[in-house]
Amino acid sequence: MKRAATGTATDTSPSRKRRTGLAALALLAVGAITLTACGGDKADTSGGSGSGKDVTSQSSVDAQAAKDSSDARIAITPKSGADNVSINTGAKVQVTDGQLTSVVMTSVADGSKVEGTISADGTSWAPNAQLERATQYRIAAKAEDGEGRKATENSTFTTVSPEHSFIGYYTPENGQTVGVGMPVSINFTKAIEDKKAVQSAITVSSSSGQEVVGHWFNSTRLDFRPEAYWQAGSTVTLKLDLDGVEGADGVYGVQKKTVTFKIGRSQVSTVDAATHRMKVVRDGKVIRNVPISAGSAENTTYNGQMVISEKYTETRMNGATVGFTDDDGKGEYDIKDVPHAMRLTTSGTFIHGNYWAADSIFGNANTSHGCVGLNDTKGGKDTATDAYWFYTNSIIGDVVIVKNSKDKTVDPANGLNGWNMNWSAWKAGSAV
Repeated sequence: MKRAATGTATDTSPSRKRRTGLAALALLAVGAITLTACGGDKADTSGGSGSGKDVTSQSSVDAQAAKDSSDARIAITPKSGADNVSINTGAKVQVTDGQLTSVVMTSVADGSKVEGTISADGTSWAPNAQLERATQYRIAAKAEDGEGRKATENSTFTTVSPEHSFIGYYTPENGQTVGVGMPVSINFTKAIEDKKAVQSAITVSSSSGQEVVGHWFNSTRLDFRPEAYWQAGSTVTLKLDLDGVEGADGVYGVQKKTVTFKIGRSQVSTVDAATHRMKVVRDGKVIRNVPISAGSAENTTYNGQMVISEKYTETRMNGATVGFTDDDGKGEYDIKDVPHAMRLTTSGTFIHGNYWAADSIFGNANTSHGCVGLNDTKGGKDTATDAYWFYTNSIIGDVVIVKNSKDKTVDPANGLNGWNMNWSAWKAGSAV
């Protein structure tokens, strides 16, 4: 019995061996399942079975990409897609942690290149000149950091259109020498609604220290002057800082510039319509007393202070353009070669040479259609005539005063004639 019990414990029969083998296989299977489940947990976490090796590879790729990435950071102004961009200061390129190696700016429409300059330290770029309005541009910029790693950036944008911008046409011109009566006159291409914003962006100053104030005649015209005539020999500076200033709803200024002009000697000429004489005073001294012929009783000359705004050695004068026709009884005229003509009003008042009238009228009678006439010859070549002398001794901005005419005082807005408005009224027309 004992032997049998021992035999049972050490059963080596084929059936026993088969059962033992099955149990071992079962244990191995459980172990395999357990190992697979752990592997499965890793796969689920990392994104798929067997991805442990892929994660390691991707990490290496990311690390290499980070190592190869440039530290240089390019910023282009404006951002791509922008519109109504300034034509003066709208385009620029800057880089940090590196230097620009190339900036190419072109017009999208025709591919024409816009010249520009990279700064000496290589950190910025700007166009060399003002851009065109209503134009689409493209900027392509390249840079490198200290390790030579490259960076690129691009932008495409459109500048402000004429429909959404305004310009101020000004007189006098930069560098010009003018008379003491010459105001700064600015005429805008669009009606200005926010006059305060626009006037605040414009400054006029004189080396003489005279106070200069602006006056709005209407929504498109702004003039500047001091209380009295400019000081002879002084320098006047006009600064236009209108770029980006909204003058009306959705309408912006595009100018950013400085203009300087010189005030020459002082010359003020006074026409006495009653005595038919003109006294020319320069720097306080009478230098000529000239016989003249002013407007007739039917067509009188304006009284007041008038500024020479244009000079023509010869010009055509057609009465029909200013309302003189035979039909209205005022007498039509059309003289194609009026010599030595200088404009005093926008409406057509001139001081000019007259060769068609008898010499005897000058200094004795008023016969013109409202202008001031000086004795002259056809073609204006005779240097001995009063008209030739006055023309060659006058400059834009000189003052011609008419008195004792049977007419009213000229409207301050009719030409550059704001001097006919007193100082308090002038200042009242300022928006600032």
